[in-house]
Amino acid sequence: MTLHWSGTGVEVHKVVVGPYENNVFTVRCTETGEAMLIDAANEHEQLLELCQALGVRHVVETHGHWDHIQAVPAIRDAGYKVGVAADDADMLPSYDYILEDESVIEVGRLRVKTIHNPGHTPGSMSFHVEDTPLLFTGDTLFPGGPGNTFGNDQHFTQIIKSIEDRMFSKFDGDTIVLPGHGDDTTIGAEIPSLQEWIDRGW
Repeated sequence: MTLHWSGTGVEVHKVVVGPYENNVFTVRCTETGEAMLIDAANEHEQLLELCQALGVRHVVETHGHWDHIQAVPAIRDAGYKVGVAADDADMLPSYDYILEDESVIEVGRLRVKTIHNPGHTPGSMSFHVEDTPLLFTGDTLFPGGPGNTFGNDQHFTQIIKSIEDRMFSKFDGDTIVLPGHGDDTTIGAEIPSLQEWIDRGW
């Protein structure tokens, strides 16, 4: 029921939790059964069931905003280690390890690369599953524009630069964008609107 996308050697499972309808994704290596959960957002009982059913070994946070971290204490109490970027670490009630930019998380035979995307928060991270079209963008990139920078011009400049330099310039148009809320999109669907976003300022 939770299967969202599948390809050779990889599955993506998705559940939507909490009052802000957060997307929680699980990336699973079908060859080994090992998996990674992205954003322990809310409804910890459901997420723990998912972790157990899908073989989760890693839990990572796209950023530290409260709606993305509500289940972190329960997840850690159950024995799962939680990773977050250093710049957002103080936003979490607790965590286990720091996610470095351009590092690789091994999930079975899958390699998941980290991408630092400051703007929405200082430590916002995206995750790309190498040799797949999968790009998990948290609250950095949505269908129709960047994540909220709350009227801060410096942060808006940061997020636009990050999207342009580290997403639009690096990934082809067929790359699937899986955001922290709402529906999937693709890089190709969003690139034509970049100047519109810059002009409107959000």
